[in-house]
Amino acid sequence: QVQVVESGGGLVQPGGSLRLSCTASGSISSINVMGWFRQFPGKQRELVAIIRSGGSTVYTDSVNDRFIISRDNAKNTFYLHMNSLKAEDTAVYYCAARTGRMLVTPIREYDYWGQGTQVTVSS
Repeated sequence: QVQVVESGGGLVQPGGSLRLSCTASGSISSINVMGWFRQFPGKQRELVAIIRSGGSTVYTDSVNDRFIISRDNAKNTFYLHMNSLKAEDTAVYYCAARTGRMLVTPIREYDYWGQGTQVTVSS
């Protein structure tokens, strides 16, 4: 079993930056892909960015050039660096982990989920 715990959400002004962290524990050697998803009110959870153990990444178009996903294997932690934040980035952000090796986007492919952290972009 793997546990993932997010931290770092909060309130930020438009144009500002925020960093989310997600720390994994348990059988972490089984994890190959980790990622961030978000959920807007009344909407389904959607991909933000994912990263494979070798460093390959995928981003959703709306965050390309603004968000960066990274990982620190020594700390079993990965991050979402969010820059140039917009009001439309306001959502609950979830970290997730996958044992499969492929970089895939459907949420059903992810085995472990955090509890979510609220990000609010507002002046």
